[in-house]
Amino acid sequence: MSKTIYALASGVGRSGVGVVRISGDNAFDFAKQLGVKNFTPNKLARTNLFANNGDLIDEAMAVAFKNPNSFTGEDVVELHIHGSQAILNVLFDELDKQGARLAEPGEFSKRAFANNKMDLTQAEGLIDLINAETKAQMRQAQRQTQGALRDLYNSWADELLPLLAHCEAYIDFPDEDLPESVKKQTDEKIQNLISSILNHLEDNNRGERIRNGIQVAIIGSPNAGKSSLINALTKRDVAIVSEQAGTTRDVIEVNLDIKGYPVRLFDTAGIRESDDVVESEGIKRAVKSANQADVIILVIDGVKNKINDELILQNTKSIENDNAPLVILANKNENSGFNTPQTSKSIIPMSIYTGDGIDKLVNQLYDLISGLVATDSEPIITRNRHRRALQDCLDSLIQSQTAPVPELVTEDLRIALRHLGIITGTVDVEELLDVVFKDFCIGK
Repeated sequence: MSKTIYALASGVGRSGVGVVRISGDNAFDFAKQLGVKNFTPNKLARTNLFANNGDLIDEAMAVAFKNPNSFTGEDVVELHIHGSQAILNVLFDELDKQGARLAEPGEFSKRAFANNKMDLTQAEGLIDLINAETKAQMRQAQRQTQGALRDLYNSWADELLPLLAHCEAYIDFPDEDLPESVKKQTDEKIQNLISSILNHLEDNNRGERIRNGIQVAIIGSPNAGKSSLINALTKRDVAIVSEQAGTTRDVIEVNLDIKGYPVRLFDTAGIRESDDVVESEGIKRAVKSANQADVIILVIDGVKNKINDELILQNTKSIENDNAPLVILANKNENSGFNTPQTSKSIIPMSIYTGDGIDKLVNQLYDLISGLVATDSEPIITRNRHRRALQDCLDSLIQSQTAPVPELVTEDLRIALRHLGIITGTVDVEELLDVVFKDFCIGK
């Protein structure tokens, strides 16, 4: 018998309605002791909830889900109450007295996994869906919760199993020659599987970029308008703007939604030679941010500078990130002393002061970002855990092709199959469970 658990499944804080989820073998009994009667599975019904002493806790709605047809695969009751902390405190106190306990973070989902209601990739997709802030993150998480990754990895496991069986049969019956056609088919299927996994791994880290946010670093000389730009893009004062050079000493990070794509925008210290210890450290961090960025925005003061190829090279000479697209802005276009760019590079003339050029910048960022993380119908890797396991699987498959004896080929294939199972949770993954579920909220 599993311990019955409960938690607030809706958002924490004062609200019109709060949803309390109860799951376990005694869920129905505990709900009846609170006053819920005449359970009809999957049907929401109005009820009054009472404490053991007869006091009214709240007028509520209740719905029951009979195992295994529930989120956790256990008997589940959800109580829809008024979202008052006082009501929650009384209700939780009554459930404690009955013998239930407050759920641990992610415990409902962990039970769903234990009861085969979801695999590990779906559980990870669920937490990503809860945390999604942009449309791209939402769509990616939805595909994963619907089993896109699970189905792909299970299909590879299904391909591996008969190959492993053939190899084991050859070991068990060494006097029987393995037909040449079977050996050839096995080799071809292993090679096809290697190609499929390689293609899956060579994805430009699209899934991780969508999940974690595309990194965009803003660089340039002091007082070029970098901090003003980040304020304009976020439409709030997140960075200090001053005429004094070197105001920004550290990297300022903000999250931005660029037409559905998640962006982590970094405002950095102006890059120049400096004897100031603090400013020098800020410049080092600026260079580091640019070197790690997916896209770099270079802001140039179009009044102070004659914009040409040499100036652009000078502003980017400390950056070692050839993979990141460079977007160049010529700022202060509203000023009569603005220098028209004389360069072969594509330049966006901009006035951060008037807002002229902001829309063009956003459109260009969208084009670059959508190109970096463009997705098709194929599921994509969203976590480094998956990537490591897939690389280990791939290494084992490649090693099997040069193994000198059938026993080693078989062992390599068995190890490859295990690495696939580690991703979905179809093998012994007890050590992974706390890692997967630790980021869940209490009520999930």
